[in-house]
Amino acid sequence: NDKLLGFNVTVGGGLGFTHNNQKTHPRLADVIGFCKPSDAKYVCECIMTVARDFGDRTGRKHARIKYTVEDYGFQWYKEQVEHRLGFKLEPAKPYKFEHRGDFHGWVKGSDGLWNCGLLVPIGRVKDNSRTCLRKVAEELKGQGAIRMTCNQGVVLEGITEAKKLKVQQLLDEYKVMHNKETTVSGLRRNMVACVALPTCPLAFAEAERYLPTLVERLEAVTEKCGISQEDIVIRMTGCPNSCGRPSMAEIGFIGKAPGTYNMYLGADFVGHRLNTLYAESVNEDQIIKILTPLFSSYGQEREKAERFGDFLIRKRIVKPMVDGRDWWSMPQV
Repeated sequence: NDKLLGFNVTVGGGLGFTHNNQKTHPRLADVIGFCKPSDAKYVCECIMTVARDFGDRTGRKHARIKYTVEDYGFQWYKEQVEHRLGFKLEPAKPYKFEHRGDFHGWVKGSDGLWNCGLLVPIGRVKDNSRTCLRKVAEELKGQGAIRMTCNQGVVLEGITEAKKLKVQQLLDEYKVMHNKETTVSGLRRNMVACVALPTCPLAFAEAERYLPTLVERLEAVTEKCGISQEDIVIRMTGCPNSCGRPSMAEIGFIGKAPGTYNMYLGADFVGHRLNTLYAESVNEDQIIKILTPLFSSYGQEREKAERFGDFLIRKRIVKPMVDGRDWWSMPQV
């Protein structure tokens, strides 16, 4: 009835690790229960104090909640949280993710106002996109809002019927990508990268400035394979701190050196499975050479509605990375 009942509580997630340090690895969070909105801040406090009292504080590489959960187990962690709360968490509510990307195009909200999702490649508002957003803001004159998304996109929201046509005209005039036709490809709709060079001093390789170039080359391959409109999550980060969340991408790249990346494959589309190392220290031409036959096979042999990451697992191209602890070894199946 449009009433917020509460939140499922998760602990132990984190994607950062360190090259060649096998004590570090990415990890997906565990769902430990459900809490009411009024209890949420107390649950967070207890999660933090458990990490404070039992976490490894001797080395900053291991001083993470995810490693405390990994070392002691999520059931133990849940019991510690409940002990401090003074009551037990409710069983987690069932849920299912079917999509984790941004929406594109026009959607009418329950309030009768219009919202439009825009594709802003790698979140960099520049050139035509910058000019268009400025003119949209001028046109709305205090109405509606412009919001950034966690997938590096933009949403225009709260637009009245009277303003919708003018906003659409601006999007068309400045060729801002905002629907399936203008967003070009499934790869482009689902690419994410960290800022990397030259902004971030931790980066070993390019990410934000380079991924669109790589995707453009891959689009030519997917077009030939008949899968250009299939949504495939591709992400790149300049270092293993993983700000671009590459470990949860169907195709993930983590920088090793300028122009060189470790390549990971096989995460699922909605984020329930990590990917698996497939090739080390590869450059652009090697990436194209590796992915071309995989895209071709996917185009010819995929099952109905099968995602690329799931296809790679089913065809045994890579083994499923169910647990982050297997990050440095071949997962056992």
